[in-house]
Amino acid sequence: MSTTSQVIFNVDSKLKSLAMKKAKAQGMPFSSVLKFAIKAFVENKFKIELVPDFNLKTRWEVDEALKDIAAGKNLSPTFSTVDEMIAHLRK
Repeated sequence: MSTTSQVIFNVDSKLKSLAMKKAKAQGMPFSSVLKFAIKAFVENKFKIELVPDFNLKTRWEVDEALKDIAAGKNLSPTFSTVDEMIAHLRK
């Protein structure tokens, strides 16, 4: 026999309302959506990540840095000691 546990948390009222309406429109109870999300999260089938929201200048800088990394350009060498690093910086 499976046991269940109650989970209580606060969520924005408008967000909850929109989620409940969407679940209903798809023909499933809102509780099923939450159960599915928890199960998928535990099974590593549900990935939570933040999407960077850069302004245009920052996006351009990041894109340029990624191009340089891919091309092996403008990269610092690796150092075995702090003294090596300091000597490199003083050049």
